[in-house]
Amino acid sequence: MSIQSLEKYLPQNTLQYLKIWFSDYYIHIKITRNRNSKLGDYRKLPDSSHEITINSTLQPQLFFFVLTHELAHLLAFEKYGRRISPHGNEWKHTFRQMLLQSIDVYEEDLKPLLIKFSKSPKANFMASPDLVKYFHIGKQDDNQVFVEELKKGDFFLYRNEKYLLEGLIKKNYLCLNLATGRKYSFKPLARVEKYT
Repeated sequence: MSIQSLEKYLPQNTLQYLKIWFSDYYIHIKITRNRNSKLGDYRKLPDSSHEITINSTLQPQLFFFVLTHELAHLLAFEKYGRRISPHGNEWKHTFRQMLLQSIDVYEEDLKPLLIKFSKSPKANFMASPDLVKYFHIGKQDDNQVFVEELKKGDFFLYRNEKYLLEGLIKKNYLCLNLATGRKYSFKPLARVEKYT
């Protein structure tokens, strides 16, 4: 997929950055259907080219953020070698530089969140509550909430199964699956459906 064909997924004025970041590499970009387990992925192929996959359902600013994250893997591995940790200091440094270099692409209300995030980039998007909340605003229907918004004793649905929120354990919420009797730990920003 060419850089130009990515335009429909991206915010305006991003191509200038992609041309710089892509310039020295042969990269296969695959746009995938929505995956619950990940937003994007990077890997080096046996022929020494690179492959990046990104979910097609992401809104443009999040799509560019995820693409930047995955490109940071490529650039960090190429600069520092394949022995570095995938989300180690070299990757964090590379990702931070790329985020700050392209900060003008993002909406004004998102810029401060990205600047804060760039001080210590996280490997997993879900580890940044500010960004998770920002990108899910407006996407939730009236019945969807974050688990952290519920109270002890509230019921909710997750993947068509009914749960009871029992309480907080460390940073996560202990919840009882009412059908199986098994207990599960939910992250505070897990999106669930209110059940009344």
